Order: sequence, then structure tokens, then C-alpha cells
Amino acid sequence: MTIEETGSSPVTQWDPVLTKRFMTLVRPIAKGWFRSEVQGLDSFPAGGALVVSNHSGGLIAVDVPVFAIDFYDTFGYVRPVFTLSHDLLFQGPQTQLLEGTGFIRATRDNAAAALRAGGVVVVFPGGDYDAYRPTAVANTVDFNGRTGYVKTALIAGVPIVPMVSIGGQENQIYLSRGGWLARRLGLKKLIRSDILPITLGFPFGLSMLLPVNLPLPTKIVTKTLEPIDVVEQFGVDADPAVVDAYVRSVMQKALDELASARRFPVLG
Repeated sequence: MTIEETGSSPVTQWDPVLTKRFMTLVRPIAKGWFRSEVQGLDSFPAGGALVVSNHSGGLIAVDVPVFAIDFYDTFGYVRPVFTLSHDLLFQGPQTQLLEGTGFIRATRDNAAAALRAGGVVVVFPGGDYDAYRPTAVANTVDFNGRTGYVKTALIAGVPIVPMVSIGGQENQIYLSRGGWLARRLGLKKLIRSDILPITLGFPFGLSMLLPVNLPLPTKIVTKTLEPIDVVEQFGVDADPAVVDAYVRSVMQKALDELASARRFPVLG
């Protein structure tokens, strides 16, 4: 999700034991159904880091568990992976599980607190807009003009780690974000959404969020890139728009390389 300006979150709620159990539960889905792999962790920096990634898979986006499973396998359960998430996820009995496994409300204060504590914070600047990008532009990095993550990295004094993922957007066919329909129905006021995606999948065929189609067993490959020290490269008064353009260009190049190595949709 995108980073908002205000709010607080119990970043100290992260529970390594609960997280390890949760990773054990989702591992068969990531490694079995999606045959996931994560590349580039050998150059991942120590301490706090802001992981900036494209977002894929629509309603059933598995970017976080795909990354977290390999991250914890590599570094152990000593440095938490936090994910900035929409407020709607914390409405119900699942809140304790989410907070215990590293999901925090998407506010700038929460992100900064987690980063200063040495955590790894995953942010998807494009949010749902990115996760529901049409299949025709599945391999395009598009944050919809959002650059707030740059300020967060500067405030917390941590590097940005670009990350790209391919395959998740092949779990069904994404026809349209349905922005026109969302505006007509007033979804911005109801659920803070500018889109009402129209997709085609299995087993229900055409869907507008509901009914929920099952994700195809598409192979997902994720790659973390070299960390970017914003102050070192762009200065203490870095223009977020300039930094964002650079981050997206680095990500787009890496995503293009993953796409060129992919032989077939879904199969990988």
C-alpha cells in the first residue's frame, strides 16, 4: 500500500515464533503452487531497509509471502519484515495475527518507526492500482505518480532496496482497472478505492472483484536489486520525483530482463 502522513502502529507486536509458524503454513502455497524463487538476497543490506516493489496478483497478491519466506530462510527470524497495509485489513479478528506477523497500517510514522528499529519494510507504492494493472501492461512498473516512499527513506535514514516480481499478474487475465465504474458507483467514499477491476479467470469467468477466481499456478520470480543510498546519490535535499524516476528506471530494466528470460506465461 501507499504511505500516508499520519497514524500509529504497534510495530513491537511482531512475534518471530508466530511469524515462523505462519511462514510454515504459506510455504506450500508459495513453493508448491507458485514455484516461487527470490534472487538477489546476497546483496541485501543489514539494518533497516525500505523495499520498494511492484505489486501483482490482484485480490490474491502473494508478493509478501514469496519474499518473506526466502528472506527468513536466508537471514533467520531476527530481523522482522513489515508490510505497509490498508486499514481495511485490520477490521476484524485477524488483526492480532496480521500485526504479529509484520503487517502494519500504511502510515509514514509506522514505516519510519519500523525502519529505525532495524526492520525491513515492504511498500508497494502503486497499491491496488498496480496490482490490477491490465494484462497488456503486466510487465510495466507503474506507481501512479506516488513518491511518498522517498521521503520515508530520507526521514528514517535508510536505503531503498528496489524489488521486482514477475508471474503474479498471470494468475488471471486483467481486462481493466474499471476506474470509470468505480467513479460511477462512488467507491472512493465507500472503500477508498478508485478502481473496480474487471478480470477473466477460473472457474467463474468474468469477475468484478466478486466472484473470486482461483489464481492459476503461475511461476513467480522475484528479484531484489542493489540498495540505493538516497542521500549519497541525490543529496539531503533530494527531489522525490527525481529519485522516484531513477528507482522506477532501475526496476523497469530489471523487470524487462526477467521478462526476456521467461519462456511461457504461467509456466515460467
